[in-house]
Amino acid sequence: MSRLDWIILVITLVGIISYGLYKSRTSKNLEGYFLSNRSMPWYLVLLSIMGTQASAITFLSAPGQAFTDGMRFVQYYFGLPLAMIVICITFVPMFKKLNVYTAYEFLEQRFDVKTRTFTSALFLLSRGLSTGISICAPSIILSSLMGWDIFWTNIVMGGLLIIYTVTGGAKAVAYTQQLQLIIIFSGMFIAGYYIVNYLPNNISFTEALSLSGATGKLNVITSGFKADGSFDLKDKFNIISGTIGGFFLALSYFGTDHSQVGRYLTAKNNTESRLGLLMNGIVKIPMQFLILLIGALLFVFYQYQKPPVFFNEVADKQAYNTSYRPQLEKIKAEYNTHQLTVADYSTKFIEAERANDAANTTLYKKQLQEANAQAQASRKAYVDVMKKAVPGKDKDADYVFLHFVVDYLPAGLVGLLIAIIFLAAWGSIAAALNSLASCTMIDFYLRFKKDHAHPEKNDASELKKYHLSKWYTLAWGLFCIVVAQFASQLGNSLIEAVNILGSLFYGVILGIFIVAFYVKKVKGTAIFIAAIIGELVVITLFVLDHYGIFGFGFLWLNVVGCVAVVLLAILMQNFYKQKSLTVSEA
Repeated sequence: MSRLDWIILVITLVGIISYGLYKSRTSKNLEGYFLSNRSMPWYLVLLSIMGTQASAITFLSAPGQAFTDGMRFVQYYFGLPLAMIVICITFVPMFKKLNVYTAYEFLEQRFDVKTRTFTSALFLLSRGLSTGISICAPSIILSSLMGWDIFWTNIVMGGLLIIYTVTGGAKAVAYTQQLQLIIIFSGMFIAGYYIVNYLPNNISFTEALSLSGATGKLNVITSGFKADGSFDLKDKFNIISGTIGGFFLALSYFGTDHSQVGRYLTAKNNTESRLGLLMNGIVKIPMQFLILLIGALLFVFYQYQKPPVFFNEVADKQAYNTSYRPQLEKIKAEYNTHQLTVADYSTKFIEAERANDAANTTLYKKQLQEANAQAQASRKAYVDVMKKAVPGKDKDADYVFLHFVVDYLPAGLVGLLIAIIFLAAWGSIAAALNSLASCTMIDFYLRFKKDHAHPEKNDASELKKYHLSKWYTLAWGLFCIVVAQFASQLGNSLIEAVNILGSLFYGVILGIFIVAFYVKKVKGTAIFIAAIIGELVVITLFVLDHYGIFGFGFLWLNVVGCVAVVLLAILMQNFYKQKSLTVSEA
């Protein structure tokens, strides 16, 4: 990067940290630190919800996801609006009525302490691991740009954001997320503008969309059905799995994951919480659509500009220092030849469309698709060799957008776009650390820290609990940095990895809350055993899919986990009821 880029990057990041420290002034008690004294208006609740969900993974990995697989990932969010409605009707008034600090306090009142503890532990595990992945995303950028060891990069990246998160709590998180999102959306719009502006032959935005559609990247709606009419459970993103599986995932994430519940518990009242949630349901799909569209437009850009066969240049250079270099050079030469053909047919396709030549438009579209298929076959062969040359570094979807930013944007904008990815990471990670500390403090420390010999010591002062909460925030920050060291090995892309991880736990957690709200006859022991069995079922299905024994798209794990817990809880409760009747009769 140029000196101007570094200046803009440093000023932006230091400015956010300073702003967070400035806004960190709050009441020195648990309600002030974790819930901003329940004083936030709906628009700050909305921005905090969006900032928590839209991590650096969203802005770094989503364009690469669309570049490689098209825009069908947007279907993942189709169940979100319906989930927001259900949460506003059921979850919000219950949490507000009970005046809870965490979502899991409610479970002890409804069931028992072991159910509360188990559910909170599932949240801490899933959120702690996924936050580590979120730290890894911007660390990839620094390690690639500077050639730094990613181990130290993760430490620096995580350490910076911990500063204002530990100091300011929920209030600092909410206000910094507001400023971060404004900068983020401005920068992404600028990047999209430059992608289209750099296209040759005065190709317009609509022509770029047409070319993107011809190459199969505008696959926004896919059915999930095979040619023989059967439904493909292995298909991860389609309208059915997105609507049903996405609904269960969103319902669990926004209704039971305290990283999100904690955002709308900061609201002044039920109305402010509901407005923030409903607006999130309205704007999230268009936002994700536009971010994925950037990836689809990048694919069009690289129809004309010669793209690298592998976008992770650091790993590529490492592979060239191995004995596999001759194979890689041969495949790269084939790939470059195919890309020249792609560029030629792209030009002919656009010219035929401009001339309203239907016959040649159809012909060149077919030839363009065949040329792209050949190029992608060469790219796949290259990746297969990379797996052998540099094991564990054969994924490059997360580097697609980064490559364009660094190589093609003018000086100054590179620093801004890099800063944007940092800001997106900090927004989600800061909220996650705040929620992790909140659950640790409320659901574990205050719940179990009893001095039976000296009961007068059980009521710690508000100031002591406030300071202890800061230490828990710091501890979780360090834990997530450790997780980040391993995060680059997960999934085909970081955005997929973090959602797979969530799907291992969210369905079971949602099932517990569904039973709590709607199945009144089920008691604590039944739901506790059902939750353990349900989690084992989900993990078993995931392992079977991982080893190719049984195909199962990860979104369906949310449905299976929830349904399994509900059904098992009812069966277990009936079992205990029958057992009780038998004993009483005897």
